[in-house]
Amino acid sequence: MLESDLRQPEEVFPAYAVDVGSEVLDRPTRNSIGGWPFLNEGQEWPECFCGERLLLFFQLDLPLALGPFGGDHLLVFHCRTHNDAAIPEKTDGRQLMPEYWNASLDELYPRPFWRVLIQRRAANPSMEPEYFFRSLPLMLRPFEDIPNERGKGDQIFKVGGMPSWAQDPEYYRCACGADLVYVCQVPEGMGFAVVPGQPEQPDGGSPGEYELFLGNEVYLLACPEHCDPAAAWPVTQN
Repeated sequence: MLESDLRQPEEVFPAYAVDVGSEVLDRPTRNSIGGWPFLNEGQEWPECFCGERLLLFFQLDLPLALGPFGGDHLLVFHCRTHNDAAIPEKTDGRQLMPEYWNASLDELYPRPFWRVLIQRRAANPSMEPEYFFRSLPLMLRPFEDIPNERGKGDQIFKVGGMPSWAQDPEYYRCACGADLVYVCQVPEGMGFAVVPGQPEQPDGGSPGEYELFLGNEVYLLACPEHCDPAAAWPVTQN
């Protein structure tokens, strides 16, 4: 068992299921698949190492009940053409390397092909939307995330609650020294509908949809000290 597996979370935040609406958005909305990203002033739309602009998969205002992240704005970007699982580089044990959100992953990926942002002052939307996805509203619904007999939470799209962990739990320490905290989960195989006519995603899932990290279950961990807006790590399992 990895050392990263040994630490258990000290606090479980209230759980919110994330429901996807069906009416295509025609204006900026803070909780959305695709749409107009709400970014801090001066924060540019992230790009992949390949030079392509990353796609905005989804964004959410985090509920006030989520402790150090309450009131923050979460955005998840991912490259259209690069698609793989995320395996962290560590300096020792479960300590992630400095600026791990920009660090090389291996010889194939000189920088990550995604960007997870926790924005604290994201007041205004971008002037242009994400063009690849059908822009759909997201709604947060409180629910009781009752752990199963293995002590794992519901396997759904959610914020807070308990991760469903397809494998052993994984927790890491930020380069700043703070323990990363679980914030959000995307279930295995979740597809994000693209606008008709867009190219298929390499190594993707169903036609007409893109997936995050090869469709793996994704658990987003973030730095509670907010040492950098990008100080977050996507744990991927299946």
